[in-house]
Amino acid sequence: MLQIIVHYSLHFLAPGLIAYIFFRKEWKKAWLIMLATMLVDVDHLFATPLFDPNRCSINFHPLHTYWAMAVYVILLFFKKTRIIAVGLLFHMLTDFIDCQW
Repeated sequence: MLQIIVHYSLHFLAPGLIAYIFFRKEWKKAWLIMLATMLVDVDHLFATPLFDPNRCSINFHPLHTYWAMAVYVILLFFKKTRIIAVGLLFHMLTDFIDCQW
């Protein structure tokens, strides 16, 4: 139960805190953009079985691979994609933490 609470808090609440700290002028917009980056989980739809509570999504799903994360890091260097990159990378961190449980 604690794992579920931590996982979803990191997916939904922590991006709001990150947005408020680092993108204060437009923190609400930044938070919504970071929440939208959860669409990266669309790659879970291609897994068989669709849901496996014991599966680590890092380096299993295509958009959760180290190659994809390298692209997300590159996106940090461009102002127009920075908020998206932060959201995607924090999402990967959250999923990595979940793998450690």
